[in-house]
Amino acid sequence: MKVLPFKIPKPENATLVVQEDIGVKFYDKLHQHQETQISLIKKGEGTFIIGDHVGEFKQGDVFVIGENLPHVFNNDELEDDVHMISIFFMKSSYGEEFFNFPEFEKLDAFFSASHLGFITRSAPEGLLDLLIGIVRQKGLERFISFMEILKNMSNHPAHTLSSAIHRKTYGEEEGKRMRNIFEFTLQNFDKSISLEQVSDVANMTPNAFCRYFKQRTNKTYVNFLLDIRIGNACKLLAKKTDLSIAEVSYRSGFNNLTNFNRKFKALKGVTPSYYRKQA
Repeated sequence: MKVLPFKIPKPENATLVVQEDIGVKFYDKLHQHQETQISLIKKGEGTFIIGDHVGEFKQGDVFVIGENLPHVFNNDELEDDVHMISIFFMKSSYGEEFFNFPEFEKLDAFFSASHLGFITRSAPEGLLDLLIGIVRQKGLERFISFMEILKNMSNHPAHTLSSAIHRKTYGEEEGKRMRNIFEFTLQNFDKSISLEQVSDVANMTPNAFCRYFKQRTNKTYVNFLLDIRIGNACKLLAKKTDLSIAEVSYRSGFNNLTNFNRKFKALKGVTPSYYRKQA
């Protein structure tokens, strides 16, 4: 199976695929596919990358990932097991004009936002019930629930994820290079990482790598690494209250407490101590 592009296995004559992932980890390779994806995190926490956005996911989050939008979910090692329910579909599967009928006008915002990916947090119970229930359904019953899910999500506040200028489809070789960069970073963010090290992973010179990464993610590698480190620090501050701020800083890849406090406040708007009190 190729990592990029990723092929969604489809039963014969199926236009709608429902997949349930239960295990010790999610599929942790950067990938993209033609289908739009709706995913409920039923259990698990960790870091996600969607397009050029780095963030944290937790139980109850609902994601919509548009067609050919690169993404990966990397769950925390502290989790015993994880559980995700996903729906995969192509807008064109029901005919090029199907969703253009006047009856579907309220879904325009959903499809428009899906191109950049979005997340719905604190989803209403009705939406969660629909996403959980669709796993057991077949045929027309499943399609009706699918339409109810689209209707429900079009009425609920959501947060757009990727940048408007990120719309890029990776070829297989380029996808593998970006996958290797992301994997290396997610596995080593808590250590010192030099531009020389990561550019070696990409098989490029440091200067060429910096230009390459910025062109494809709309951010510098240094800022990308900072997003991941601060995200990890937020989880430790909230969950590991026995750790000192200095220890949180060290475990998140910072070797200077003053620098950690400055970077954290610049990104989160509050100090690490204040963040812990509010978590």
